Amino acid sequence: MLTKIKEFTVGTNFTNALKAGLSAVIPVFILYNLGDLEAGLTIALGALFTFPSDIPSNLNHKIKGITVTVFLFSIVNLLINLTYPYPFIFFPVFTLLVFIIPMLSVYGQRATMVAFSTLLIISISFSHIHSGWEMIRHSLLLLSGGLFYLFISVVFYYINPHRYTELQIENCIRLTSKYLKLRGDLWEIDSNRKEITKKQLLLQVELNEVHENIREILIRNRTDYGSSNQNRKMLLAFISLVEIMELAISTSFDHNKLHEKFDKHPIVLNTYQDLAYTLAKNLKSLSKKIKQRKTNPSKNNLIDNLTKFENAIAEYGINLGKLDASEGVLMLTNMLHYAEKQVEKIKNIENTFISNTKLKDLKGRDKEFEKLYTKDYYPLSTLIENFSFSSLEFRHSLRITVTLLIGFIVGEILPFQNVYWILITIVVIMKPGYGLTKERTFNRFLGTIIGGVLGFVVLSTEPNPMILGVLTILFLILGLSFNPSNYKIGTSFITLHVIFIFALLNPTDDDIILYRILDTFVGATLAMIANYFFWPFWEFLNTNENIENSIKANRNYLKQISIFYNSKEAINTNYKLARNQAFIEIGNLMASFQRMLQEPKSKQNKLQQVYKLTVINNALLSSAASLGTYTQTHKTTDASELFNIVFDKIILNLDNSILLIKGEKYLNESDTSLSDNLSESFTELRKIREKELMQGAALDSEAFKLKMEESQLVIEQLIWLTNLSDNILKTTKTLMSS
Repeated sequence: MLTKIKEFTVGTNFTNALKAGLSAVIPVFILYNLGDLEAGLTIALGALFTFPSDIPSNLNHKIKGITVTVFLFSIVNLLINLTYPYPFIFFPVFTLLVFIIPMLSVYGQRATMVAFSTLLIISISFSHIHSGWEMIRHSLLLLSGGLFYLFISVVFYYINPHRYTELQIENCIRLTSKYLKLRGDLWEIDSNRKEITKKQLLLQVELNEVHENIREILIRNRTDYGSSNQNRKMLLAFISLVEIMELAISTSFDHNKLHEKFDKHPIVLNTYQDLAYTLAKNLKSLSKKIKQRKTNPSKNNLIDNLTKFENAIAEYGINLGKLDASEGVLMLTNMLHYAEKQVEKIKNIENTFISNTKLKDLKGRDKEFEKLYTKDYYPLSTLIENFSFSSLEFRHSLRITVTLLIGFIVGEILPFQNVYWILITIVVIMKPGYGLTKERTFNRFLGTIIGGVLGFVVLSTEPNPMILGVLTILFLILGLSFNPSNYKIGTSFITLHVIFIFALLNPTDDDIILYRILDTFVGATLAMIANYFFWPFWEFLNTNENIENSIKANRNYLKQISIFYNSKEAINTNYKLARNQAFIEIGNLMASFQRMLQEPKSKQNKLQQVYKLTVINNALLSSAASLGTYTQTHKTTDASELFNIVFDKIILNLDNSILLIKGEKYLNESDTSLSDNLSESFTELRKIREKELMQGAALDSEAFKLKMEESQLVIEQLIWLTNLSDNILKTTKTLMSS
């Protein structure tokens, strides 16, 4: 229990909540003792509503982002107070503000959170409309609250500047460990491989988001402040983590074939599964150590597991004889090589956190890494281009504008005590996608009821005001801590915080809990209805574009592999960019499918075809990356004519799939059955090898072994790539005809 509490308190969410809590409590405490509690509460509101815009970044971007937020919501609050007495001015201004502000999300995550903070301030403005000097004073107090939060946030940054990055790396290691564990699960004889593959795909989506977040922070820190020892540590560890994932995705095994071949020799598969699980355990153990800031080496000895697997391969070869075991030994050796590379990379991460790092340790990989990062750019043209119904942001802005207007009118007409609670509920719950809005609606309403019931129980005991004050602060910090990870629990604590605040300010108001639940219900209901009926952006509207982008990215990556295999030149930036884009687009496609699953059944258009194309495209990327990785790490023979014919066929299939999605005319296709030709070629190579074995050729020749390994891997990958590209074309036809 104590360990879990310690892990919670050293986590990012708790630290961020502590910043917000201190920023709100300190002004209230000081100004209460000076006799101006209302001013203290206003400053606290400014601090709390600045908090969402404080997203992870380097210090420079943190200061700029928070400063823009603070001045924007102070001006907007002033505009609401100025125009409210004049309905013919107020409604156009209100409508314009709540439409334009969400449109800022076209500029990325930071702009989205700036918009969110500003919409919250607009909503809370209706709790008390000021006039004359008071409205200027109120806006200035909000401004000072935001700036005070900025001060606290900067202080926290200097106290522990690298902690957030460390925890993000820890999270990345933990998720990577889960992914490797799932790969180990695939070796169970009766495993549900379809379900495990689905879990892997969803986990890849989460990992892609974490990778992008860490990449942005590390590269921005490096660009703005140079290369410190700590930044080098984080960058080295992250590069190794990305390589572990790319290696895992690029090393795909045909589990059906392997089980068919080795089920009669279970010791081989069981030993490899133990090795796969140990890889995952080592990473999981490492993530815990980073969180606790420990540097002792792992107790899991990976070298011992590698040795056991090597011995199992040797025993398999002896039991079957060299001739019968030749193909199996080659397959197992490929698995061993994969595991050896993963062990090396895991050891690299462990060593990174144990010893000091120098610039030369990066070996120039950081420079290539920076080329994959796109710097922030905020042209006005981006905003203008999104003023159309094809834009997700435009639809969301229009939807939230209409919903807030309806919520405001309903709150004014019906006898609700706090109209702003309805508006805040709408702002907090309503997201561009239906699935997330539905989930947040359920969790917010349930959390509000739980908090309301607990609040009623506590208040019925008539607690001392001092106890209420302490609980109010505690529940605020807990609510903000749990909101990112468990919205239902977070909402329960925030509800308790709000109820106790009102109980302290208005001890005679017994209806506060009822009004809180009622206003939440109205706001949540309006948000759900709006997301379903007001210009919804169902995921199937975006599916074809996501599929097309993933196929294009895979095609471009395959072209770069073909160029490299033919030229044998060093890997260039175009190759790395193509590979990175392929991983990103597959991640986007998988995220799109995941969002579709959260939508109503009636809106899950062509779900089976979309899922099939997601899986096939991911398999194609895995196979392509496997071929590309092997080509980079081994000295390969010259590309044969058959190799280029097959590659042309694969790329032609992908080009035709893209044309199908666009509704354009097919390119010419070859009728040759390439897969059959490849199978025949592989059979011939096996016959040659068997003949050489029987004649006692140089069986131990390293060059001979490498050549046969290349023959098997390259030909099998070409067969697999051809089959996958055929399946993509076939499934695309079904998708577009249904």
